[in-house]
Amino acid sequence: MKQLLALLVFSTIINAANAQSKDEAAVAKAVESLRTAMVDANKAGLEKVTLPALSYGHSNGRIEDKAEFIGNLVSGYTDFVTMDLSAQTISINGNTAIVRHTLSGKTNDSGKPGQVSLYVLLVWQKAGGEWKLLARQAVKVPVP
Repeated sequence: MKQLLALLVFSTIINAANAQSKDEAAVAKAVESLRTAMVDANKAGLEKVTLPALSYGHSNGRIEDKAEFIGNLVSGYTDFVTMDLSAQTISINGNTAIVRHTLSGKTNDSGKPGQVSLYVLLVWQKAGGEWKLLARQAVKVPVP
């Protein structure tokens, strides 16, 4: 009986670990979809990966809702020429995922070339079986 109970506990732990690994992989894929859609200013892709209640915080303190976020990218007001993500961590708690990473890239906001180096916090929510962006906040990486 003890062996059966131990086997059940072990199986439950393994299944939970596999489920989390699958969710982590799905969140990582959603992050990559967001990154690609932002660089490409792909309206359909941005619509697909974000929730209606999106709160998108920039490192300068500006906050955008979903319509402003997508509109500013599509219009070129906000333009990521390149975007590289590193040091990414994903933490999942039920239907919520917290992603942190470092973003570095080249911009061309309203035709003005620039570079960014940011720490980013993303909050994702599982909706309809897909991970969607609910919130984002960035801060500038301090310059030593």
